[in-house]
Amino acid sequence: MRFITHGEGGGPEVLRPAEGPAPEPAADEVLIKVAAIGVNRPDVAQRQGKYPPPPGASPVIGLECAGEVAAVGAACTRFRVGDRVCALTNGGAYAEYAVAPEAQALPWPAGFDALRAAALPETYFTVWANLFGTPHSAGGALKPGETVLVHGGTSGIGVTAIQLAKAFGATVLATAGTEAKCAEALRFGADHAINYRAQDFVAEVKARTGGALCDVVLDMVGAPYFARNLRCLRMDGRLVLIAFLGGEVAEAVDLRPIMVRRLTVTGSTMRPRSTAQKAEIARALEERVWPLLARGVALPHIHATFPLDRAAEAHALMESSAHVGKIMLTP
Repeated sequence: MRFITHGEGGGPEVLRPAEGPAPEPAADEVLIKVAAIGVNRPDVAQRQGKYPPPPGASPVIGLECAGEVAAVGAACTRFRVGDRVCALTNGGAYAEYAVAPEAQALPWPAGFDALRAAALPETYFTVWANLFGTPHSAGGALKPGETVLVHGGTSGIGVTAIQLAKAFGATVLATAGTEAKCAEALRFGADHAINYRAQDFVAEVKARTGGALCDVVLDMVGAPYFARNLRCLRMDGRLVLIAFLGGEVAEAVDLRPIMVRRLTVTGSTMRPRSTAQKAEIARALEERVWPLLARGVALPHIHATFPLDRAAEAHALMESSAHVGKIMLTP
């Protein structure tokens, strides 16, 4: 099969086509003939040497794909050869064939094609677990009627978080870096959009909520926003960290809001979770979110699609942050 190698790591230019044997599915895995692949920030981190695959996972980059089942392991019970699935992989999706635990695979939502199905797993698993999961599972436990602030509102995660939060009855504030992107965030359903380059988002949150602040903040920026995020949260608020694009170490932070307002600070990454934990998220998505997608609600937004051999261009676009929604690859 053809796949993309990142060699010793580095900039986007290290991503190059290569050839090698297709993977063999383990007993609990399905082998997928890949039709489409999603590009995600963790892929960039892995290429840079900052996000290594877990033990036993493929060293090939790629955390989500969609296609047809080409083979099943001996312990698989749900899917059969020829079934159309999308899957959260543990690695290896930048290829013509990839394996995933059967429990991390889902059928395409009704009416979906491969491209839209491949845009779902990494982003929707991440948003569901971190925005709606309980604090015990490192989630924000967002409830109907609550208010959430979503940073990076036009990223793949941001677009998904805005739409799902609205679909489940929350009020949504979102940040973005340009007026055009703020307009996009509003188009996807945000009640308020804040240009973080031109406005103080803490002041804007206070103004736009009438001083009530937020119940949940979903943050991918990290250290530069940490103290300001705490100031955006009301009593019993929850700050959920999912990435550190702006830095990992926060210094000279006033921790008093955590105690005074009983705040919860939590966070997680998806990849180290066990198959059983990911399977629980998959079941929740199929029960709660897949019916919405079949009705045309909370759909993924695809910004650009590249042939697999041009993965370097896809990564360069990802790092530019010029995109809105998902970047995709097709073998």
